[in-house]
Formats: sequence, C-alpha cells, structure tokens
Amino acid sequence: MDLIKNPYSPGAGSPPPELVGRDPVLEQARILIGRIKNKRSEKSMLLTGLRGVGKTVLLNEIDRMAKESGCHTISIEAHENKALGPMIAPYLRSLLFDLDRMAGVRDKVKRGLAVLRSFIGVLQLTIHDVTFGLDIEPERGAADSGDLEIDLPNLFMAIGEAAEDRKCVVVILIDEIQYFNRVELGALIMAMHKVQQRQLPIVLIGAGLPILPGLAGASKSYAEQLFSFPDIGALSEADATKALREPAQAQGVTFESSALQEIYRLTKGYPYFLQEWGYQAWNHAISSPITLQTVQDTTETVISRLDSNFFRVRFDRLTPSEKHFLRAMAELGPNAHRTGDIAGILNIKVGSLGPLRARLLKKGMIYSPAYGDMAFTVPLFDEFMIRAIPDLK
Repeated sequence: MDLIKNPYSPGAGSPPPELVGRDPVLEQARILIGRIKNKRSEKSMLLTGLRGVGKTVLLNEIDRMAKESGCHTISIEAHENKALGPMIAPYLRSLLFDLDRMAGVRDKVKRGLAVLRSFIGVLQLTIHDVTFGLDIEPERGAADSGDLEIDLPNLFMAIGEAAEDRKCVVVILIDEIQYFNRVELGALIMAMHKVQQRQLPIVLIGAGLPILPGLAGASKSYAEQLFSFPDIGALSEADATKALREPAQAQGVTFESSALQEIYRLTKGYPYFLQEWGYQAWNHAISSPITLQTVQDTTETVISRLDSNFFRVRFDRLTPSEKHFLRAMAELGPNAHRTGDIAGILNIKVGSLGPLRARLLKKGMIYSPAYGDMAFTVPLFDEFMIRAIPDLK
C-alpha cells in the first residue's frame, strides 16, 4: 500500500476524490445560474445540513462551476463575531474593480464604486487598524443611511446594474450563514428581494446548519419565496460504498464487501467520517484487498483522531454548564429529544434551561427540528460526549 497514493482526503472543506450523491443539488445550481444568465427568475439556494455532510465542498464545487460558465464569484465564510458589512465590503470592492477592467461602458461600474464608497463610509471600516476606503467620491443618499436593511439592498442593486452592464452574472457564496444576526440576515434577504424584482444578475448560494430555514423565515416572512433550501444529508449506503470503492479501484486497490459495510455502520454515511475511515484503513492495510479486520483494527485510531480534532474543537468552546446539558442529551441517544426529557435527566425545571439552550443554539451546537425538540448539529456527537464525560453527575 503506497501511502502517498492514498486517495482519501479527510479535512474541513477538502474535496473528496469522488463527489457522489450530490448531483441533484449541483444540477439545481447549474439551472439557477443558467436561468439568471438568461434573465429568467429563479430562487437562490441556501444549503442546510449537519456538520460533516460536505456543504463547504458543495459550495466550492458550485464556485468552480460558476467560474467555468463565465460568472464572477465571491466566496465568503461568516463568523460568529464579525459583522456582515465589514466582511462583505472588501469582496465587493474587488468585484467592482474586476468589472471595471472589462471592456465597455464604465458609468454603471463607477456608480457601483461610488455607492460602495458611501456604504464603507458609514461603516468607518478599518482592517488591521488601517482605514479601508476607495479613492472615489461617494454617491450621497445611496447606501449611506446607516440602516443595513436600507443600505445593503441599495448596494446590491448598484452592483447588479454594473454586472448587467457588463453582461455577466455575479454569484455570491456564503458559508456558515447562520452566524449572521437577525438584522444582517434580514438585510441580505431584502437585498436579494430587490435584485430579483429588478431581474438583476446576482445569485446568492449559502450554506448553514438546519436552523437556517427557521432563521430566514423569522427574519423575513417572504424568504421561502426567494430561496430554496436543499437538505444535504448523509449518503445512502450505495453512495457511501461508491465514495470509498471507486477512488481505491483507480489505484488498483479493492475493499472486501464486509469492510465497506462496517465503515458504513460506523459512519452512518456522513462524508467527513467516510473520508477519515477510508484514509486510515488505507494506511493500516498491508495489501489489497482492505479487509474487515483492517477496518476493525483502524477504528480506535479513527475515533482518537476525531475526538482530538473534529469533536474536541467544538467541545472546548463550551462552558461547564453547556457541556452538562449536552451530556444529558447524549444520555438519551443520537436522535432529537424533548427539552422536558433533557431537564428530567438533569433533574431541573424546564423553564430554567431557556438561556442555556439559547446559547447552544447560537453556538451552532444544537438545533430544533420541531417545536420543543433539540438535536445535535454534529453527527455522532452523542457518542463523543459519553466518551469525554463518562459519568453524568
């Protein structure tokens, strides 16, 4: 077994050797971009799913696909403690300069830069203690009110007009979009609403946790009319088998069927875990085929790696009380659980859990699939919590 030729790629956002089971989502994105290019209305997309299902990989693939079709793209990752305005402004600045370099009439692009200058002026934006600006006069009265729900739609319309003037489509890709607060998410939705009403060539494709549809709907009731919400879940056993088998076969290596079945049982079809088990099984195998025994011998190593990396980085962000709450959830198993049942495990009143539950929702550790229910956003996190805190006290 040549370790250098190991085809598997565990890692956050790392492209797998075989992107399987996601063709419907990629086709939906292709149709969306194609229709906007032809000035036909189509809903933008907000991908939703648990951690480790490959949402970032899909965004990167859509980014590549959009660029190949001649679109201009912006790719952003949202953060808990960074506001939307300062985050997106530098990317829009680069985009407008790219449009300005294209041949053709320049008035629309120059106006876009002037509106962006107004937007930046209100933000008083600095990066690394250096004022970030544009050497251009702002357009007074455009995107300079200080109200993001007014200014961002005005800015998007100016950029859309510039893109229309250049006969190109702008695709904005935003990962971890659930981290925007209600005002920011509302401003983004309003901006896309204005763009769609004017049939301007801007597409938004975001990705976030399963709480995203609820957040979008709570922010603006018409969000479901503007966006589709494809659910990105675990792979079927057939697709999981293909994701493991075909990259190995390309290197002249095979798996025993029982080995593939065991990996699927352990991973439950989640792409990140499939890549981790495939990677380690390859490295531990002496020769082809990779056997059930090899997978079983590998499992301890894989779990240790996941515990110290994938799970631990999230666990370490939690307070003691938050860990205690999640450990109680883990006691009930991997599925969604009633808040009352969690309170029962903790032997406390349901009402006292409100602030704690809100913090865990904000941190993206849990979500509510139905009223009164709580579930983990990280697959297999219940098993990790039991390993990390063996005794619930």
